[in-house]
Amino acid sequence: MDKMTEEQYRAISNMLRKRSLWMLHYCTGCGAMELPPTMTSRYDMERFGIVPYVTPRQADILLVTGYVNTKTLRRIVTVYEQMLDPKYVIGFGSCPINGGVYWDSYSVIKQLDKYIPVDLYIAGCMPRPEAIITAFRHLMDLVDKGKADGYRRYKENLDYYKKNQRKVLG
Repeated sequence: MDKMTEEQYRAISNMLRKRSLWMLHYCTGCGAMELPPTMTSRYDMERFGIVPYVTPRQADILLVTGYVNTKTLRRIVTVYEQMLDPKYVIGFGSCPINGGVYWDSYSVIKQLDKYIPVDLYIAGCMPRPEAIITAFRHLMDLVDKGKADGYRRYKENLDYYKKNQRKVLG
């Protein structure tokens, strides 16, 4: 039997990985309101292999739900760096995209992807459970195709991310 190539190995790993994604939700605001219905029997995100988890060391997905201020950003970066590769980030709602209703606050971060790589954003204030499930399925497709590569981008562009983090966090 021939040895498996690196590309074949990666394809099989991605296919299997997409069916077992453990999510750590970092609830920074009102975005957490839509997660319980998504987890419970009506929408049942576990049927896709996505389950909530409590520690960054075992989580695959960091779900940032709500606004991010400068104090919170420090913790989000720490949590992200504690997660093992491969890891994925979903920005949940308008706030991580553009600050949402807090867009004009001096202490709110407007674009989360300047500080950590975001693989996927879910737009809306607040996204409905249907949109959350759709986003999870889209992330699963990205993982399967090997296109969810934020963790690689973070390593390759670490100077860029650290410079932006230092600018805000000191």
